[in-house]
Amino acid sequence: MAILTAFVLGAFGLYIGSWYLGYQEGNFALLLFSATVVTGIYWIFEKLIFLPRRVQEAQALDLAEHKRVDELARMGIQQEPLDIQAKQSDILRQPWWLDWTAGLFPVILVVFILRSFLFEPFKIPSGSMIPTLWVGDLILVNKFHYGVRLPVINLKITDGEPVKRGDVMVFRYPPNPSLDYIKRVVGVPGDEVAYINKKLTINGVAVQDESVPDFFEEDSLRYIKQFEETLPTGDPKVEKVKHRLLNENERPAFVEGASNFPFKEQCQYSLEGIVCKVPEGHYFMMGDNRDNSLDSRYWGFVPDKNIVGRAFYVWMNFGNLKRIGGFD
Repeated sequence: MAILTAFVLGAFGLYIGSWYLGYQEGNFALLLFSATVVTGIYWIFEKLIFLPRRVQEAQALDLAEHKRVDELARMGIQQEPLDIQAKQSDILRQPWWLDWTAGLFPVILVVFILRSFLFEPFKIPSGSMIPTLWVGDLILVNKFHYGVRLPVINLKITDGEPVKRGDVMVFRYPPNPSLDYIKRVVGVPGDEVAYINKKLTINGVAVQDESVPDFFEEDSLRYIKQFEETLPTGDPKVEKVKHRLLNENERPAFVEGASNFPFKEQCQYSLEGIVCKVPEGHYFMMGDNRDNSLDSRYWGFVPDKNIVGRAFYVWMNFGNLKRIGGFD
């Protein structure tokens, strides 16, 4: 079993190493699921087979010692039983190959359940959601808000809250589902979303925005026009969501380099921008940094099956502790 376990652990290490070095695209959900299954099998065998064997062996050692003392007593030699607790402890101790598998199973199982069904940490890799989310923000994603989904295959098994406009959502990037993206929902199924001359319109109604003080971007040491946008959510409980966005006057309004994507025929591109009719079971996403975001304008709609969860809290930013807290 030691050789087999070394081979299994080596396979995991090879996968992680090739992922880290960029030789292949990794799938953390699949890796965690596989680790849970493998360590779970070892844990079951440990409880049902390996541990009882070690206990039996330790008990046999104790019986053999008492039998030896009894034999000596019959010969007229009185002797106390030897202290064999150290030897018994060595026998009962898990070997390394069980310590690295069955011993890790409870921790891996807890991580798997938390990450798959409750909350998943996510690091903001780019500035597409500035000013709402900054590069380096470590956020929490609610995995059950839109309904519980099975890990790896992402199959929805329970209903949750409906997706509404204004939600900040993490989803599997449609052109490459192995990647997770984060954007804001601006269009739900059936909506006609228009972004013309950098003004957002939903179902023919212009979305209200108000100019606020410029945003200072520390990386480029420049000020960028900032607005507060009021999105109609479509939810009677919370009718509107306010959030801030950036727009750069010098950047053109037209969408350059849009790829071919499913239902692209439901979008019309022009020099002034884009108009799209959102198909059933899909969502139109945009970044809050409107001129620096590759979003649905470029690669299309997000299908419901790609939803990962709703982002709701910044739990750490090592470069700026003031970033910790909730956001809209």
